[in-house]
Parts: sequence; structure tokens; C-alpha cells
Amino acid sequence: MEFKTVNPATGETIQTWRKMVPQEVMQTAQLAQEAFQQWRGLSVAERVPYFQELAVVLRENLGDWADLITAEMGKPITEARAEIEKCAWMTEVYADNAEMWLADEKVAADGREHIVTFQPLGVIFSIMPWNYPFWQALRFAVPGLMAGNTSLLKHASNVTGCAFAIEDAFRKAGFPADVFRTIVPDYETVSALIASDIVQGVSLTGSTEVGRHIGAEAGRHLKKVVLELGGSDPFIVLEDADIEFTARGAVTGRMVTAGQSCIASKRFIVVEGIADAFTSRFTELMGALKVGDPRDETTQVGSLVNEAAVAELEEQLAQSVSLGARVLCGGERLAGQGCFFPPTVVTDTRCGMRLVDEEVFGPIAPIIRVQDEAEAVALANASEFGLGGSVWTRDLARGESVARQVESGTLFVNSITKSDPRMPFGGVKNSGLGRELSHYGLKEFVNVKGVNIYDHG
Repeated sequence: MEFKTVNPATGETIQTWRKMVPQEVMQTAQLAQEAFQQWRGLSVAERVPYFQELAVVLRENLGDWADLITAEMGKPITEARAEIEKCAWMTEVYADNAEMWLADEKVAADGREHIVTFQPLGVIFSIMPWNYPFWQALRFAVPGLMAGNTSLLKHASNVTGCAFAIEDAFRKAGFPADVFRTIVPDYETVSALIASDIVQGVSLTGSTEVGRHIGAEAGRHLKKVVLELGGSDPFIVLEDADIEFTARGAVTGRMVTAGQSCIASKRFIVVEGIADAFTSRFTELMGALKVGDPRDETTQVGSLVNEAAVAELEEQLAQSVSLGARVLCGGERLAGQGCFFPPTVVTDTRCGMRLVDEEVFGPIAPIIRVQDEAEAVALANASEFGLGGSVWTRDLARGESVARQVESGTLFVNSITKSDPRMPFGGVKNSGLGRELSHYGLKEFVNVKGVNIYDHG
């Protein structure tokens, strides 16, 4: 079966691809399993140089691969370059720290010696989304490979070019053949792959609905699974926040990748005493952003990923307006070619409106007024999601207190939510299971093995 990748900013076809037949997918998986036998035999120190070279390769090809990201999913070229650079940096972080993070641990118990060691599982299958085509895939692959596993990537179909470019990056860096492979399977073959004896773990970044399905498939076959799913991150503004600093943070937090990010700020919960001033400045800054051709160096907001994404935003906004929400800027898709929707600020929003209750994957920012900190925390937690969030205040002790109360996998004080390879990343509730990044992510797909030694006789 053939399919096309399409530039969402122009509607032009980029390339025609074909789905792999099931036999081809399984043969590729078998090759990854065979490669595991050699790769697992290397020490962590012996693997490190491959990752150092991968960082070099990513930077050497940054221009071409950033252009590919922008063409396939509409991200501004400046953001696409930053994504490739972040991947290179993350790879270096693991190269610098993996030996320490994977070192044996000694435990005092009742025998002569007790050791906890971390051994790879085998072939790990990843299913990744389109919004960060390189970062999402490498965020999973680098730790998994560093731990000694091999990897299969099934990417979102609209970024198939990026998927094969990532495979090419590992090849250019000199990794042994078949340690990392990209596959293009149909849905039935995905299920067969999860069920097979070849795959020993599954990592998915995607929607909650898909996460439930993949989690059930993996559980049925007793496969380890990590799920990084949707989010509706609260952006809590307390009454003592610096308005200019906070409003600019709100713009950045909402508009990264045109708002198409699981950790974008999505619910702006503002204490009444500062709400008017914050809303005014936030709306002014949002309305001033330049929307347009993502290849233009001055563009700040690119296109949405496809027409369906635009239609979903329009429906979420229309339902909320019908219940009393008011649009302060933006609110209507831009005329002309491409999937463009302007930065939009909406006030008078509340629970029961789709803009508040659902994950909004695009550049719409609902402002919800609350009376005080306690109500802000309660509202932040009144969500099916628990991925990230932020709180903005001049009082850092107060900010930390609020951060500890919000139900999420990560919470930032006076910063937008972001992923960092030195810190764990993941969610609670319907935002997922398990962790990526840091030493916690590095150990998700290993056998945490206890070796217990006793004296004889």
C-alpha cells in the first residue's frame, strides 16, 4: 500500500512511500534480534564512542534534517534546527553519564556480596509521533541502545522521511548493522510484532486512546511498556507573579510547535488579583506573533500538521464560545493555502468547555480565573491528565509548595515545562506510565538483576 507525505504549509506532495509487507517487517525485526547478540556483548564504555560520533553526525547534517522536519510537519525552521541540536546534546549527556548511571550497585544483605546489575532485554519497539520527529525517536532510542538493547522504530506516517533519516544517522555514525532500524508496518503487523518473541518491550508516545490500545497489547503478551501520552498542562499564575516575565513565558509555553506539544501550556489558571493585567499583556504578545511560511527565518508560528488538526481546533473553540467563552485575539483559521491557525486567547472559560476539559493540540490559550492558590491547585488537578505544568510566583518557597501539590510527572517553577536528558520525563493518570530520560529512563528497558553471593560450606 502506498501513501504520501505532504507539506502542511503548502499542500504539496513531498514523497510517495509504501508500507512494508508483514514478512519484510518480521525479517527486519529478526535482523535486529541477531544484532542484539553482538551489541549486548559490548561494555558501556565500548558503546560510548558510537554515541559521541552520533552527536557529530547530527550536527553535520543539521541543515538538511531541519529542512526535512519543516517540510514534513510544518515547524518553523528555527525550531527544527533547535530540535536537532537538542538531540545531539542529549546524546552527549548519555555518552558522558551512562557508565555511572548503569554501574553495578552493591547492597548490604545477609550474604557475602549482593550486587544489582542492569542488563539489556533485547529488541525494543518504539511507536513515535510527528510533532518532534527527531527528538521523540532519539529520546527513546539513545538510552535504549546505550543500555545494550537494539531498536525498531515505527514513526508517524507523515514524517516517514525523518524516520529513515534517523536510521541513516545511526548508519553514518558507524553503529553495527541493524542495531537501529526503521520499519513502516500496517496496524495488523504492529500487533503481530508486539506479540512475537522477538520484541521484549514497547515504548509509545501518542494519544491516551492509542496508549490504552498498545498498553493492552503489550500487557497481553507480558511485554514491558512505557507510555508517554497526552497532557493538558496547567500554567498557574499567582498574584505575586512578575507580569511581563510571566506573560512572555506563557507565550513560549503555549506556542512551541504551534501549540502541538504534549507538554505545551494548555490551561492558564490565573488568580483574580492579577488576571486583568496578565490577560491584557498575554493577549498583546500572542497577537503580535508572526504566522507564516515555516521556511522563513522570521516566522514564529508555522502551520498545523494537517486539515484535521485545524478542524478539531475549530470545533473545540466553537463549543466553548457557545457556552460563554470570549475570544480576545485570533479565533479563525487564516485564509489561503496551508493549515494555518493564528495564536488565540480565550477568556471566561471554565470546566465543561472543551478548551478546558480536553487536550487542545494547537495555538489556543484558555484563561481560567480563580480566587486563590488553593482553587488554582484544585483546578490544576481536576484533569484526567498529569504530564507537566508550571507555577509562576516571586516567592520560590511558595512555588515549590504548589509544585509538590500538583498531580503531574514534572512541574516547573517560573519556567515553561520542558524535557531535559538529566531529569526524568513522563506522566501520571491518563498521561502515561513509566519514565524517559535521565538514569530512570535508561533503566526502563533493562533487567534489574540481583546477583547474590554466599560463602560455601
